[in-house]
This record gives sequence, C-alpha cells and structure tokens, in this order.
Amino acid sequence: MGATPELAGEVAGIQTEDGEPRAPSRFPLGLRYMAAGALFFSVMSLLVKVGGQRLPGQQMVMIRAVITFVLSAWAVRHARVSPWGTPGKRGLLVLRGLVGFLALSAFYHSIVNLPLADATVIQYTNPVWAGLLAVPLLGERLRRREVLSVLVSMAGVLVMVRPSFLFGGGTVLDPGTVGIGLAGAVCSAMAYVTVRKLGATEHPAVIVFYFSLVSIFAAIPTALPGALWPTRVEWLVLLGIGVATQLGQMAITNGLRLERAGPATATAYLQIVFAGTWGILFFAEVPDWGTLAGATLIVGSTLALARGKKAGAGVG
Repeated sequence: MGATPELAGEVAGIQTEDGEPRAPSRFPLGLRYMAAGALFFSVMSLLVKVGGQRLPGQQMVMIRAVITFVLSAWAVRHARVSPWGTPGKRGLLVLRGLVGFLALSAFYHSIVNLPLADATVIQYTNPVWAGLLAVPLLGERLRRREVLSVLVSMAGVLVMVRPSFLFGGGTVLDPGTVGIGLAGAVCSAMAYVTVRKLGATEHPAVIVFYFSLVSIFAAIPTALPGALWPTRVEWLVLLGIGVATQLGQMAITNGLRLERAGPATATAYLQIVFAGTWGILFFAEVPDWGTLAGATLIVGSTLALARGKKAGAGVG
C-alpha cells in the first residue's frame, strides 16, 4: 500500500474479516472505503502543497504530528491498552516512528517541490521496496518478480525525470528532489516492514502513537529554527491536513478489513488520479506523456507484484 509514507505501517497487520456473507455489489463497501481513503489522502497532499507555498515543510510535519499524537492518544485510551507497547518491542516501535518521520518529511518535500501527480507516483514505488526489504528483515524469499518490479519501477521514474544524458534536452524534474522522494518511499517501505513484525503483538493505535510521538521530537530541531507563525487561513490548512489524514486512515483501515488485498490495493491507486486532478485544477500542472508513461510502468509493476503475492508465490 502506498497512500502516504506512514499509512502502510499504521494499517498493516490488520486481518481481513470474512464476516457474514454479503449480497453481490458492483462496488463493494470495502472498495468504497478504499476509494474514500484515496480521496482523503489526495486532499491531504493538496493542502500540504497549498501550505508549503509559504510555510516550511518541517513545520507542517511537526504540526501534523501533534494533531496525530492527540488523536492517537485518545485512540489508545479508548482501546484501553498501554501506550508504551510490549517492553521487548519498544526499540522496534521507536524505529518505526523514526523511519515514518523520515518518510513523511521526504514526501512533504516532494509534494511542495514537484507536481502533485509526480510526487504521488514516486511515493507509490514503496510496495516494490517493501518487497525487497522483506527478504532480509522478514526472511521472505527473493523472487524474480520483486527484481523485475524494481527495474520496471525505476524505468518509470526515469521516464518521468527524463535526464538529459538519456533523453537529450533539459531534465524535466529536479533529480535531487526526485531522489528525496524515492528515499521517502524506501523509508515508507521500511515502516511497513517493521509494522509487519510488530503486528502480532502491538495494537495499531500504539504504533500510531509511537509514530506521532517520535515525529514530534525528531521534527523540533529542523522545524523550529525557520518556523513562521501561520495565518488564519494557514491554520485552517494545517488543521485540514490532520483531519484529512485521520479520515483517510480510518477509511483505509475499514477498507482493508472488508476487502481482499488485491482489489483494495488497486483501488488505492485512485489517489494518483485525484492528485493529478487537483494539480490541474489548482496549480495548472497538466501531466505530460512522461508522467503518464512513468505512472503506468510504476502502477503496473506494483499491481503485478501484489497479484503475485496473492497467488502464493511463496515465502521462504
């Protein structure tokens, strides 16, 4: 899953519930939840780009973490579990929080400095990296499918960036910013893998609690020195970022509980469509052939990877 850098970690490990048999539907409830989640996360990206016109990215990360902390603290109390988790797992919980913070920081940076559609597509390479990281960290077997998915995804990124040494002319996207976006996708994949290790023992609310708490402390050194006092409109934007993220998390969580992984993953890619739409409407960012071709390669490779996993290609 690749909706936001920290999302996969927050909802990973939730088991799909069969429940009572449901009447057939052209658009099942689980897929509707996934579509709603994609919409909310695209709105979050839109608001980050709006706020980033003046506010520093790390300041937005810190404020977003504070909002998430308040909501997750309430969720932990409501679930009646200890916010500190299992004693032997606290180091891994802190690690998950740290890589989640790095992923969020990189994603916000790419949203502000790249077209919305391009930043979102680059973030959606994270399932491919998660497949590779699962080999050494979870003991899963490396298959040709994972290697091929990485190669195809990187080809997609190259088509989007179109570096001058390969395509001639000027580079379309800044390679440095694209590199930061890719690093964020790798950190997001690491967050997903760590939560898969935590899923058997830790409550999801505890994992989110650690993510927000670690993010607050990690953001302080980079956010405070250049912080600006938000205007009234910017306060509303910042609040909207937190609310949209929370609604997206709730929708995705419910979607994963009700729907099989393959269709749910495919529906989550609506976020790219929504992001492209916001880019056109609000920032005149019309995707060119490179963005469309690159998105096709990246989405296709990750969907093929998801289908392969569902087919039971094997875990070592």
